[in-house]
Amino acid sequence: MARFGKTKLMLIAIAAIIFTILSQGSLAYYAYVDTADNVVTSGAIKLQIHEKTAAGNDFPEDGILIMPGALVSKRVTIENICNHPFYLRLEIVDGIDSTTLSSDECLELDINEKDWTYVDGYYYYNDIVPPYTMTTPIFTEVEIVGDKVDNSYIGRTLYLTVNAFAVQSENNVADKPWNAEGWPTEVGEVEP
Repeated sequence: MARFGKTKLMLIAIAAIIFTILSQGSLAYYAYVDTADNVVTSGAIKLQIHEKTAAGNDFPEDGILIMPGALVSKRVTIENICNHPFYLRLEIVDGIDSTTLSSDECLELDINEKDWTYVDGYYYYNDIVPPYTMTTPIFTEVEIVGDKVDNSYIGRTLYLTVNAFAVQSENNVADKPWNAEGWPTEVGEVEP
């Protein structure tokens, strides 16, 4: 009987050791599972490009017929249509539907240099754009440069494309808009 008691005591001791080892592993496992990474999701930034004539009408989607030397009324502004303020930059691209002709210097824009600054290929809005507000126009007129657009351009189409890029200004303090972090480099790209 004394022998049975020692064996029983030994089994209880072994069971206690195994339980202790298993519970430590279990505690470590649960501690790991309970530790979660903090995930921060920024609010969606949304904007809308507006192209209007001087009369306040929408600029025709199909464009307009032009003549050399003409001044075309085209007011381009950007509206913040979300709950978050952002920094804004624009890329202005011109082109022509021809491989033999160039669009270089065919279009001259009256850039608003008071509110917009040109840096490294982009026009940056000098201020943060608050929620549900509109920027001042980047330009209001496009001149068709007469001495550049000659008869060889007859029947061709000149393009003027404005691409807008925005990045949050909340928790992204910059001394100048072009020094802000996280600028997307392609249209439609979202910076992680």
